[in-house]
Amino acid sequence: MTTRVLIADDHPLFRAALSQALATCVDHIEVSEAADLPDTMGLLEQRENIDLLLLDLHMPGNQGLTGLAAIRCRFPTVAVVVVSANEDPRVIRRVLDHGAAGFIPKSASPELLTEALRTILDCREWVPPHLAAHVAGIGSDDTDLELADRIARLTPQQFRVLQLVADGRLNKQIADELEIQERTVKAHMSEILQKLDVRNRTQAGIAFRRLELVDPASRL
Repeated sequence: MTTRVLIADDHPLFRAALSQALATCVDHIEVSEAADLPDTMGLLEQRENIDLLLLDLHMPGNQGLTGLAAIRCRFPTVAVVVVSANEDPRVIRRVLDHGAAGFIPKSASPELLTEALRTILDCREWVPPHLAAHVAGIGSDDTDLELADRIARLTPQQFRVLQLVADGRLNKQIADELEIQERTVKAHMSEILQKLDVRNRTQAGIAFRRLELVDPASRL
């Protein structure tokens, strides 16, 4: 049986390291690669049989948890593991709470990468051993869990509308962007407000912005 994996990361060397580690873990494997979120979504759309997605937390088109949330909304059956240089235990906790099957730091050695991938492919959650106690000690944030649950209730189209609302787009602009009627946008907004349990589009946008995380590399 072939295991199909999609590596989504904008660093070719790290994609190569992940591919090599995967080759040591699985005898029959098919690896695809994407360097940004739009390509990732496109490949997931084209190849419905992908078993595992290794997703960079910060790459073009992805801002923190927004990509993870979009993928969990559109492709709920795909196991997603986040890879990132951000090793903040609070970030790892949020990643897990938003449905990731694990977290792999980019600082991981080849041996640790192999251990992580073997654990994940065995359908077990994995976080870096040196951070596991810290992550467990933080515990889940009820507000974040509730947000993750509410966003998961959105349809893919509603998620796209919400994303555009958070970007400050007006209904007509959203309709033009998505090539739908403005009344359809209004209908989606009504559903979004209800599912997120917020009163207006401003609060909906704020809820979406909570998914964004600062890329540590941007501070350098």
